[in-house]
Amino acid sequence: MYETIDGNAVAKSIHAELGAELANLKFSRPPCVAFIRVGEDPASVSYVKKKGRVAEEIGITSRLHVLNESVSQDELNALIDNLNADENVDAILIQAPLPKHLSERDTFNRVRPDKDVDGFSSGSLGMLCQEDSRAFVACTPAGILELLKRSGVATSGKRAVVLGRSIIVGKPMALLLMKKGVDASVTVCHSRSEGLKEICAQADILIAAVGRPNTVTADMVKDGACVIDVGINRVESSETKTGYRLVGDVDFANVAPKCSKITPVPGGVGPMTVAMLMKNTVAAYKRHMGV
Repeated sequence: MYETIDGNAVAKSIHAELGAELANLKFSRPPCVAFIRVGEDPASVSYVKKKGRVAEEIGITSRLHVLNESVSQDELNALIDNLNADENVDAILIQAPLPKHLSERDTFNRVRPDKDVDGFSSGSLGMLCQEDSRAFVACTPAGILELLKRSGVATSGKRAVVLGRSIIVGKPMALLLMKKGVDASVTVCHSRSEGLKEICAQADILIAAVGRPNTVTADMVKDGACVIDVGINRVESSETKTGYRLVGDVDFANVAPKCSKITPVPGGVGPMTVAMLMKNTVAAYKRHMGV
């Protein structure tokens, strides 16, 4: 029988740990995270609201900066520069995706590495590649590693397959899994990979982050594997009020019986992304306060 990894429960335990840690720190001000949202995309609005709500519960002050969708790159850069220079701001988060006329790479790289709690800048990724402890790790991969650790999933010497090569999940996930102390043997697959089914079927740990529903089927999964489903996809459903339901990249009903452990969608990786953002923010705050 497989075990479902409860990301909500693990995230709540991390929130409690961070709240307790902050309660014991007697500094002149609380930690502060600045959120930048461009436009009114409903998903982005919802995500930023959730992050702000969790921050408040933990004891982190949040500032929300909402820019018009037509904002120029120079105007966005100026806001980031102001936040970089503000000594009362510990962390800067830019909600992606950005409108197409803006460069996500240039925007992420504009954030000072010691405030880049999203871990998307070249500075953060470079430090992660060098296994520098100052690196802020992208929150979704960091959350996945935390789920593996807290669920008792062995990684040392195990074969891990990462499906997806994005800068947000795939690339940093591979770097995390192969770093010293984690010590997995990592294969990264993507849309051009040949023999995908056979490669995935060798994985002790399979991480799916491709953004397509039901991409991972039962014949791609080894008996006893741990499967982490990063995907959040909307599919039509006549059974819900909204007319859609959320599913992952994994065909859960058919894959789960083959697994030792598996994350659900929703309630698996998603809550961990927010929890690790808060963990990174507290770490940035402590550095700025001289701890």
